[in-house]
This record gives sequence, C-alpha cells and structure tokens, in this order.
Amino acid sequence: QVQLVESGGGLAQAGGSLRLSCAASGRTFSDYAMGWFRQAPGKERDFVAAISRSGVPAFYADSVKGRFTISRDNAKNTVYLQMNSLKPEDTAVYYCAASRIVTTKQQGYDFWGQGTQATVSP
Repeated sequence: QVQLVESGGGLAQAGGSLRLSCAASGRTFSDYAMGWFRQAPGKERDFVAAISRSGVPAFYADSVKGRFTISRDNAKNTVYLQMNSLKPEDTAVYYCAASRIVTTKQQGYDFWGQGTQATVSP
C-alpha cells in the first residue's frame, strides 16, 4: 500500500499561484510514477500532470501546459504541483495518485490521495 496525503490547497485570485504537495508513505516512493488529477464541481475527474519515477519526463494536460509544473523530491517522498497564472476554471479538488508506470490515464493509477480543494476567484 501507498498512502498519499495532499496539502497546499486554498483560495487564490485569478493570476495568482498555489503550490500543492503530496506526501507519500508505505512503499518506496521512487518505485512509482506520480500524477495529479482534478475534479471540478459537477464534472468528471481529469488528468492534470504526470511525472516519471526519475522526474523526467513529465506530461501535462493542454489546459495547464505552460502554467503548471509537476516535480518530485524522492528524498522527501513528495510530489509537487506548482500552479501559476491561475484561472477560475482551475477551481477543483486536486488529487495525487501513484502508478507503476507513467501514464495520463486514471485507470493506470493504483493509489489515490483524499484530495485538496483549490479555489480561484475572478
């Protein structure tokens, strides 16, 4: 089992920034690729970003490319999502997830966190 705990959500204004963190425990963190997904009210959960076990390569949804950056610190068992130039449509619950392979597909992820709310005001 891998336990994942997200943090760093909150309220930001449009154009501002938030940094999400996801702390992992239970198994060797560097054995897992990591992903971030989000679910806006009334919508399905969507892919945001993914990063390989080593940190390279990383993948992004078109909607966040150039604004969001995923990174990881294997020594700290943590993956991050730096969100810049935020837009109201980025408002969602953000989830981190762990997978044996790097993928943009939700079904490829074996372990999920509980999520953290990020709200962007106009």
